[in-house]
Amino acid sequence: MFKLILSTFCLVFLAELGDKTQLATMLLSAKSNSVMPIFIGSSLALVCSSFIGVFLGAYITKLVPPSYIQNTAGVLFVLMGLLILSGKI
Repeated sequence: MFKLILSTFCLVFLAELGDKTQLATMLLSAKSNSVMPIFIGSSLALVCSSFIGVFLGAYITKLVPPSYIQNTAGVLFVLMGLLILSGKI
């Protein structure tokens, strides 16, 4: 169980580094004199989005095989990367 927790932490932590959410949080904290509300708000937002992802993922896998979800996610990530590289996002 600890291995699963650690691997999930590492994956999410690395995925969140340098993304738009982190940059927006840095901007908010730079503009604010009080960083603790920014930290609490951004932490709660990540917890809520993770909650949705975990339980929606558990529900969807009852209807759709995990390999389809994984392949679809991979294609969407590649498409988003291409859109970002082309300057359309």
